Amino acid sequence: MFNGLLALIFAALPVRDAYPRQPLDVQHYRFELTLTDSTDSIHGRATIEIKLLAAGLAGFELDLVQPGPSHPGRGMTVATVSVDGRSARFEHRGDRLGVTLASPSTAGQRITVTVAYDGVPVTGLLIKPNRNGRRTFFSDNWPDKVRNWLPTIDHIADKSTAEFVVTAPAAYQVVANGMRVEETDLPNALRRTVWRESVPISPWLYALGVAPFAVERVGEYRGIPIETWVFAEERDRGFYDFATPTRDVLAFYSEWIGPYSYEKLANVQSNSVSGGMEAASSIFYSQESVSGTRSLRWRNVVIHEIAHQWFGNAVTESDWDDVWLSEGFATYFTLLFIEHAYGRDEFAAGLTSSRDKIAGMTAKDPLDRVVHDRLSDMSKVTNGLTYEKGAWTLHMLRSRIGTEKFWEGIRLYYRAHQNQTASTDDFRAAMEAVSGQDLTAFFKQWLYRGGMPQLAVTWRYDAAGKRIALEVAQTQPGDPFAFPLDIAVTGADGKTRIETVNVSTAAQNFALPADARPAAIALDPELHLLMTGTITAR
Repeated sequence: MFNGLLALIFAALPVRDAYPRQPLDVQHYRFELTLTDSTDSIHGRATIEIKLLAAGLAGFELDLVQPGPSHPGRGMTVATVSVDGRSARFEHRGDRLGVTLASPSTAGQRITVTVAYDGVPVTGLLIKPNRNGRRTFFSDNWPDKVRNWLPTIDHIADKSTAEFVVTAPAAYQVVANGMRVEETDLPNALRRTVWRESVPISPWLYALGVAPFAVERVGEYRGIPIETWVFAEERDRGFYDFATPTRDVLAFYSEWIGPYSYEKLANVQSNSVSGGMEAASSIFYSQESVSGTRSLRWRNVVIHEIAHQWFGNAVTESDWDDVWLSEGFATYFTLLFIEHAYGRDEFAAGLTSSRDKIAGMTAKDPLDRVVHDRLSDMSKVTNGLTYEKGAWTLHMLRSRIGTEKFWEGIRLYYRAHQNQTASTDDFRAAMEAVSGQDLTAFFKQWLYRGGMPQLAVTWRYDAAGKRIALEVAQTQPGDPFAFPLDIAVTGADGKTRIETVNVSTAAQNFALPADARPAAIALDPELHLLMTGTITAR
């Protein structure tokens, strides 16, 4: 039909992950969905505004999972497709919906495509009872499951505005992205609810929750409504649990990074995720998040998911290999809020815990790295390294260029890429611009290679030379790392000073001045370096 032409264009595009990018840009989706209690089948009508970026296109493709032998009775069946109001030829094969244009495209041409379809979702939209036995409908699109219930360009880099028009039994409330612009009761005990997201977001960030909710307007921050949506039976406990620390977190990130992008911030109890899912403006949390105890674990999940509204949502990685720009950032910015709100000790405990996890993962696979290329299996898009080692990379970058320059670079990066996509190189460029340093080697070492320094340090006191003779050996497999290493030297008087040595080879000797034998020597006392190590006297 048109696959040969598209293949030639795809091959010319500079990409890293395997998704078949096309020379088009979706501007807006309007999803009209009808949900019922009599069946799990949904009826959908998607209206898609697309800008075609190249001349001569014969057609294009959307992602939409169809019925198949691996999931009998599930999948979406397309009834009709139209382009600019005229019926269009289409082919639904291999979970791709190919649409033929009536005539070859012109560069910059804008079209409106309408797809009518229905079916039972394989996944992506989960229709099942919650823990109270009540029927619910909740999305779970990470990382590329939105195609199971919505026809889209289902890739992280394709950002657009969106609108959900949901007709469902009136016993349910409906929450989605953005601002609610309509709620109308209809005949036959139905209700029509319309949510509109006016800020471009990636398809996996689309949220839909349909359940018997209790809804609280908690307050606002600079005109942004803060809401809690919990199962009606769990109203009191849920309202209590989500009352804090949302506003303080929203204020901290807004003031230190840049303005919040979306029309609201809603914390939503759901039964589609096991932890938290940072859908833009409507964050979903496991139904287990509501306990009435304000547990520390769920407090930190809330902080993490709100951090994603800046990193992952507003600034989105341009391909899946750079997912650390989402997860590593959210993990570290959770710690930064903890440092701000709860103190240095809890911040340090979080860094130490993350370092221990990284050491365990590195022991299992010394070659695994943060920026990866494991896209043959989308279930492995993230692992602990994208979270914890990504966070530690940011922490070491902060130590290297200084806290003031770090925040300046974060604000520059956010300002340049808000509501767009970015790469690791884009982030490095921002940090180089504010610091005046070439950070190529730093990023390559911590993000593009595996492992971490494992140090065996010995020392002896040279009384004649009034110095400490220090021997630093890197014992990890592979090439040595290059890094500054802080040494805490505590004298007999109990006073401690910090000396810094620059390590770059597998074994190095250093001499530190000392008028007397030190009472103690410690490595990395202020947690500036991702490493494991021992230090012994001889």
